[in-house]
Amino acid sequence: MLVKFLATYRQIARCKSCDLPAPSNVLELMEALCARWPEFDGLILNKERTDKGDDVIILVNGRHIEHLDGVATRLTEQDYVVITPLVAGG
Repeated sequence: MLVKFLATYRQIARCKSCDLPAPSNVLELMEALCARWPEFDGLILNKERTDKGDDVIILVNGRHIEHLDGVATRLTEQDYVVITPLVAGG
């Protein structure tokens, strides 16, 4: 499964993307990413480690997980995940 990092998350991961074995769902993916890069902890996962962080956008195959099943969204080896910080302007 391909995971792509954007903006400051790319700096944390020190790569634009990585290929990982697909966990069963988005929550397990976030846990795996936090284990690999501890700097993600508290950013992509909330403090309780039960949901995504407030300032992260996660897309699975181009669709926001909030329009799917949230962190329970199932993943397969063919999926493409994009993780980016929330950006606001005005």
